Amino acid sequence: MEVKEYSGVLVFAEQNKNAIHKVAYELLGKGRELSEKLQCRLMAAVLGPDKTDVNELIYRGADTVYHVCDEKIFSVPDEIAYAGNLVKLIGELKPEICLFGATSFGRSVAPRVAAMLETGLTADCTDLKIDDDMKLVQIRPAFSENILAHIKSDNYPQMATVRYKEFEEASRDQSRTGEIIKLEAVLSSSNTVEVLEELSIEDINIADAHVVVSAGVAVKSAEDLKMINELADLLGGQVGASRALVETGLISKAHQVGYSGSRVKPTVYIACGISGAPQHLAGMKESDVIIAINNDPSAPIFNVADYSIVGDMYKIIPELIRAIKN
Repeated sequence: MEVKEYSGVLVFAEQNKNAIHKVAYELLGKGRELSEKLQCRLMAAVLGPDKTDVNELIYRGADTVYHVCDEKIFSVPDEIAYAGNLVKLIGELKPEICLFGATSFGRSVAPRVAAMLETGLTADCTDLKIDDDMKLVQIRPAFSENILAHIKSDNYPQMATVRYKEFEEASRDQSRTGEIIKLEAVLSSSNTVEVLEELSIEDINIADAHVVVSAGVAVKSAEDLKMINELADLLGGQVGASRALVETGLISKAHQVGYSGSRVKPTVYIACGISGAPQHLAGMKESDVIIAINNDPSAPIFNVADYSIVGDMYKIIPELIRAIKN
């Protein structure tokens, strides 16, 4: 397979109810860096209703946006329908690199696309680079974050998923111009997904919070979580949690911070009774200011903390609450 057959970087811009997921803007920022190195076009693909506003992708750096339109097909999260349409588009464009956000939906669509194209896929990348051979190096943690694996694919397109909040968003330039090409969707014959009702357990998004107050397994009961909630509310933030606490059933997975939860980069991150397992640190260690409260002076969380408080959080947190109120 000749590499010259393939050219360009393609970003899948996921949309839900006509709103484009912000991970697409992060991928466009990294995609621009890769395309300049390869001296090729940066493209974006949106699958959604005709009324989806895709101009923002141009403002964020895309040279060309391919808008595959259909009101009905893309009204439900049907991975097979999305994958079929993406495979058709990729087959026509022949990009050498395809990037997906590692959202719940992206993680489901990307491997289906890769399998249909008979190419490789590296999941949950933390960095992407072009080597001296002009090949994509896909970098991701392995062995509980103890090493960084550098992966290259022999097949094209080279595909990767990247977690939300891994890269900076591409800067916005409303004066940028680009080409928007509208295409008709391929009719889906799967009809496997039907949305009967949408349920929202909690309206939270810790990934975008400016302040996160996280609780660990040191929290003994749901009643004790009230002081964590109060501290977060006073600071205008959201409540996070370690995986260990989520597994106790005291708090939902929507609050989980870490490699298997949400990656956060708040201005302030307060870790309450969290020891600092590698999987948790991977999800919060790039916060601007990290404050750790733990009664174990050797807790790994103190290795990344800007401010460390050794002591009983049941005494310290109420004091913090009183100080803030005063």
